[in-house]
Amino acid sequence: MLGIMLSPPVAIIFFFMLALGLNAIGMKLAAKGEYHSDKYLPYTGGEGLPLPEKHVSYAAFFRLALMFGILHVAGLVISTLPFTFEYYWVALFYLFGVGVSVLVLADIS
Repeated sequence: MLGIMLSPPVAIIFFFMLALGLNAIGMKLAAKGEYHSDKYLPYTGGEGLPLPEKHVSYAAFFRLALMFGILHVAGLVISTLPFTFEYYWVALFYLFGVGVSVLVLADIS
């Protein structure tokens, strides 16, 4: 019987019912208020300002995310190289390439 009670489908149903019960209790205890059309408007400090059109550009975010990924992969590659003199030049060449990549991505235009 305990194995059935701990199975994922039964646990999901149990916690779903628990969430519904807690939601019903919360709705009973919540304060009731009057409906007002301004309730869902953004806060403007009491002024009725027209909202500007938003033009979202993710170009800066993607450049930053790519730079973040390059730097983390570079850290991983450099940290896993053997600590011998033969790999010293390989690490410097790799870090030079990473530095150029980061400078290109960090270009603010």
